[in-house]
Amino acid sequence: MGTTAASATDNEQIHFRTCTLCEAMCGIEIKHDGEKVLSIKGDKNDPFSQGYICPKATALQDLYEDPDRLRGPVERTADGWKSISWIEALDKVAAGIQSVQQKYGQNAFGVYLGNPNVHNMGGMLTIKQLLTSLKTRSRFSATSIDQLPHHIVSMHLFGHMLRIPVPDVNRTQYMLIIGGNPLASNGSIMTAPNMRQKLKDIKARDGKVVVIDPRRTETADIASEHHFIRPATDVLLLLAMLNEIYAQGYAKVDSRVAGLAPEIDRIASFAEGFTPESVADITGITAAEIKRIVKEFCEAESSVCYGRMGISVQEFGLLSQYLSMVINIVTGRLDEVGGLMFPNPAVDVVNSSGPGYLGKRHSRVSNLPDFNGEYPVVAMADEMLVAGEGQLKGFMSVAGNPVLSTPNGEKLDEALSGLEFMVSLDYFVTETSRHANIILPPVSPLERDHYDITFNGFAVHNVAKYSPALFSKTENEKHDWEIYLELADRLDKDAPEAVQKERAATKAFGPKFLLEQGLKYGPYKDVTLDALIDNPHGIDLGPLHRMLPEAIKHADKQINLNVDFYQADLERIKEMMQQYDNQEILLIGRRHVRSNNSWLHNSYRLVKGKSRCTLMLHPETAAQHGIEDGQDVRVTSRVGSVVIAAEVTDELMPGVVSIPHGFGHGRKGVKQKIAQAHAGVSVNDLTDDTLIDQLSGNAAVNGVPVQLEALGANADNVANAVLENSIDSIDSAIA
Repeated sequence: MGTTAASATDNEQIHFRTCTLCEAMCGIEIKHDGEKVLSIKGDKNDPFSQGYICPKATALQDLYEDPDRLRGPVERTADGWKSISWIEALDKVAAGIQSVQQKYGQNAFGVYLGNPNVHNMGGMLTIKQLLTSLKTRSRFSATSIDQLPHHIVSMHLFGHMLRIPVPDVNRTQYMLIIGGNPLASNGSIMTAPNMRQKLKDIKARDGKVVVIDPRRTETADIASEHHFIRPATDVLLLLAMLNEIYAQGYAKVDSRVAGLAPEIDRIASFAEGFTPESVADITGITAAEIKRIVKEFCEAESSVCYGRMGISVQEFGLLSQYLSMVINIVTGRLDEVGGLMFPNPAVDVVNSSGPGYLGKRHSRVSNLPDFNGEYPVVAMADEMLVAGEGQLKGFMSVAGNPVLSTPNGEKLDEALSGLEFMVSLDYFVTETSRHANIILPPVSPLERDHYDITFNGFAVHNVAKYSPALFSKTENEKHDWEIYLELADRLDKDAPEAVQKERAATKAFGPKFLLEQGLKYGPYKDVTLDALIDNPHGIDLGPLHRMLPEAIKHADKQINLNVDFYQADLERIKEMMQQYDNQEILLIGRRHVRSNNSWLHNSYRLVKGKSRCTLMLHPETAAQHGIEDGQDVRVTSRVGSVVIAAEVTDELMPGVVSIPHGFGHGRKGVKQKIAQAHAGVSVNDLTDDTLIDQLSGNAAVNGVPVQLEALGANADNVANAVLENSIDSIDSAIA
């Protein structure tokens, strides 16, 4: 058990740690009696979050206590799931993987890494052992669902895929947020607890917060101003802004940072022809408003342009993120107080990992580029379904639920059902893991040590914090890192001596052995593991500060703008403008502060109350389709159809509809009682796996064309028929 503070009663103890259920790294104070959690609240002495927590934090208790959570390995049999020993499970998994690879080749076995992996110290520090032992090039991850553009831009410009600058929100005077909703996400590639207060603080110091989004989000509600924009047209807005910056003489090409970018002069003509007037009709933002935003952004004492989810997950996601970065550079806002700045974490994974690469190989069926050894997730189902040399016959999902989280989930669902062998590392029998032959469950977050390997690298203030496990695991439980190492031992018995020594040391001392090494070679010599243990609330390492040129990982310490690569995508933009149909109904996703993708829906306190899985649409759009509030609507895209209740609201701009991400728990075989009772529908049964950002391979899940059909009195019967996926039932219900 971890170190606890003294308490008022013999029984009651207090444990301090970091919440690991989203990116925000909030400090929490957990009261417990050694066996049970008594309460969870914000840690007022945490130097980063200062007592703030969102509602998700309490779900740490729910996850630990969840009766549906698997506590040991299970095997799928003709009579249902059967408990088996760890030795038998690991032996069978290793044998299953080896059988597939011996029959069909090493790359016939694939692996998918889900989002929760990055919230896990042990997993992050040891996952390479598992991946190396699998010896497959068929790798996929959640990265190419929503954030791949960030990594490619940072790799190109700064020499490393993880060298990502973040908004200095604590000191900026003007924050332009395009396609981001940090009040729901608590940041997102910007680790920032209590964004509500941070945005209020900007306004309180006479600054301004401007939000561009097709939906008036929680963030837009408290912003200084909000502008609706047609989904997936953000790239045109950014091009027009860049054009206007040069037209009005706001470009600071003689600034300190501009001097580090040899190609900076070429940016002057990059957006030539993309005037505010030329994009106004398509984007839905007037030329006058675009010009005013540019003027205010450039004339503010400090400002920052932050583009996130909404601009990443569209057909021009990579170019959009590039333009966002370029706007910050040419206006002199990169590496300046109140602008876009680089965190300086105590464990800098940039220095211990490769820079990344794009397009060394291409996927077999769809010919999409790999990034850092991973193919885009949109290629995954076809790699399983399309016969031929290299077809995936076996698969491993690690802390992921791609049936609900990747485009065209129905197609992937079908693909997984046809595999010869599958293994899942998961707490639950989910929409994805139900296809596995064997499920290997790791311990819950409260049973493992924690240090934020990933999110300190995106933090808006430099901090460091280590949390020992609150509860000890039982004899029949294993940490994820133990599972990785034991599988690696079985799959790769002839690994080099150095690898075997690292495995042995990690097994003996746990991943904190690797953490100590990371701290030792980090930038703060007094931040040791012992120092972190002595400071359970965390250590304040100070505000963001100038990091250039030292932070650049290119050998010449220059910013490589890679203009030719990005400029080549402008032809695709011009084609889009010529063919644009502003009459289409476009689908976007949305987030909620009580949710994190699909993996917190089995917590009653997070899903209770009014259903959040609704089809949001504007009154004008509703009237055009004869839809009333609360009425069931059939939403159809190229790939599928769902039935969902309408929520008529002026939060959405006309012509846009929204369904939240992560629901769809009504599939047979799922063993999560609360999630199933609040099943909802999966937005990814509508998103299109052929709708992608061609430049990066990232999924384009925003801006999906859909059709709407109001359902009448027989709506309930039709909805049930859809869930059962029975054509006969549907025909009968309509008749």
